[in-house]
Amino acid sequence: MLYKHPELFWALFLLLIPILIHLFQLRKYRNTPFTNVKLLQKVVSQTRKSSILKKWLLLFTRLLILLGLILAFTQPYLANKAINFEKEMVIYLDNSFSMQARSNNITSLENAIQELINSVPEDMVFSLFTNDELFPEATMKGLRDRLLSLNYTPEQLDINEIMLKGKNLFSKSDNTIKNLVLVSDFQNRSEETLLDIKDSVRLHIAQLRVEDLINVSIDSVYLKEINLSTLELWVKLSSNNSIGSTPFSLFNEDILIAKTAAKFDDSNNSEVVFTLPANESIQGTIQILDAGLAYDNEYFFTINKKERIKVLSIGDEDAEFLNRIFTNDEFIFKNTNLKNLNYSELANQNLLVLNELKSLSNSLVKAIKAFLNEGGNLIVIPAMDGNLVDYNGLTADILSTNYLTPILEERSITTINFEHPLYKNVFTKNVQNFQFPKVNGHFKIKSNAAPILSLQDGSPFLIGDNGVYLFTAPISGENSNFKSSPLIVPTLYSIGTNSLQLSKLFFRIGQNSEVDVQASLGQDNVLKVLNTDFEFIPNQVRYANRTSLKFFENPKKDGIYAVSNGEKTYQYLAFNYSREESDLVYTNMDLLQNGFVKPNLSEIFKNIEKDLSITELWKWFIIFAMIFMLCEVLIQKFIK
Repeated sequence: MLYKHPELFWALFLLLIPILIHLFQLRKYRNTPFTNVKLLQKVVSQTRKSSILKKWLLLFTRLLILLGLILAFTQPYLANKAINFEKEMVIYLDNSFSMQARSNNITSLENAIQELINSVPEDMVFSLFTNDELFPEATMKGLRDRLLSLNYTPEQLDINEIMLKGKNLFSKSDNTIKNLVLVSDFQNRSEETLLDIKDSVRLHIAQLRVEDLINVSIDSVYLKEINLSTLELWVKLSSNNSIGSTPFSLFNEDILIAKTAAKFDDSNNSEVVFTLPANESIQGTIQILDAGLAYDNEYFFTINKKERIKVLSIGDEDAEFLNRIFTNDEFIFKNTNLKNLNYSELANQNLLVLNELKSLSNSLVKAIKAFLNEGGNLIVIPAMDGNLVDYNGLTADILSTNYLTPILEERSITTINFEHPLYKNVFTKNVQNFQFPKVNGHFKIKSNAAPILSLQDGSPFLIGDNGVYLFTAPISGENSNFKSSPLIVPTLYSIGTNSLQLSKLFFRIGQNSEVDVQASLGQDNVLKVLNTDFEFIPNQVRYANRTSLKFFENPKKDGIYAVSNGEKTYQYLAFNYSREESDLVYTNMDLLQNGFVKPNLSEIFKNIEKDLSITELWKWFIIFAMIFMLCEVLIQKFIK
């Protein structure tokens, strides 16, 4: 039992007053003569005994009356031991897309917010954080409107981040009771780290999950068949449960251009194919309708008119093989010899090919270095009788590579570095058995650059990094049959397409992305990325003939965005959320040994309130005192 005013126990000394009164009665006795008391002797004895009993009973009742009143004024109460400690509360509220799951026409997030508003006292100070926002030292009264307008976010904290962030919001004091409340559906989380929590933190878990919810998701889109007049757009869908079909619509901007039904197979997957006109700009939106999560019911993509990549070959050797690879539908290819080279043209190119030049003038080397500094790409194919001093004057600076002595021995090109970024998405599988090309002679080199193709003795045939690619041997017919090898097309075509990062069908929000826009900007001009609701300036690097845009932090919302300098729109970009949350698989939180799990917040806060509740006892002591007052009256009346 605890007391609000224990200092009033000094009043217990007042109990000495009735004791002193009863022990030292100041009543004076007077003798009355009587003739014969023999007959009254027995009666007198009985009266004295009852008088003594009455005095003791009155003493005890008066002591108990006074004791009850004193204890009532100290205001005693019963409470948990935790009531003596200061309380802290931190709440994590999951606002990721999986909290869009609906039950009784209300989402899990809306249900959680309503329960928080109803359960947390208005003036109680607590800290609350979501996946993308933090509200330290807040009250429900000040936080209510902000919670009601809380938005969903593609960001999702993993359980380690949640626990670490929650602990950091508590004070460092060891003399406080710390309650950490986690409100989430706990989708695809690992419960093991939840067990690693200090004893001073009381963990409370509200797992809000919707059972038997069917969710259909648009997972991805890609182009499969492309020709001069049409292209095939393939759309992948999936469902977390068995479903026959779902309505499916395709829009170009706001115009409906196709509508069909997506039928699902036994593995709950579906693919839908659309035939679209080639060489047309399309700002596409794919839509479905389902009762599951809302965020994955739309998918955005763009097909921009292709900007042709500019390739310039410099050399006296035959460049017809380059012309067959860098075709007019995707490239603007031009070949020139060194004598007729117009140096002013270099700045406008995306890819420069040095095709077996015997010598490199100082002016050419300077022009090439300036071209590379502006973001250009370079292929160097050496001549077997070329001036190595000239070549090394270029390659030593741009790729820390030196050509050494020539080796005039036949070697086969036998090793392909399939992990090199140049071959990303080029080969469907590692090629093992095919007719490897050969070289009759090559240069030994000294370089730290990653090999892309290697000879049978392990020496490199093609190396490259950061847009600079060096062959170690000529590929003309006299020295090699590489021109007729199946390797030449994917190798040079990939170098060509990578020299200008053209816009993709879509980009993932939250992933590092890069795209080149063929826009030449002035000193003070920048490119903006915008739609009807949002505008931002991405990280960008200006080059002589293009501007490179990089995305990570922005945009936050999916949709189609225009790339513009304020006067001209250069192209459109589509951004989509990751589909990781579309598979509604939840962690089994019942396996937890530390902390307790409840299906709703109201039960959690009832348990927390039990630790904070007190039972006041002063009323009972008043009743106790009144009962003994009544006892005193009865003693006075009935005991003579």
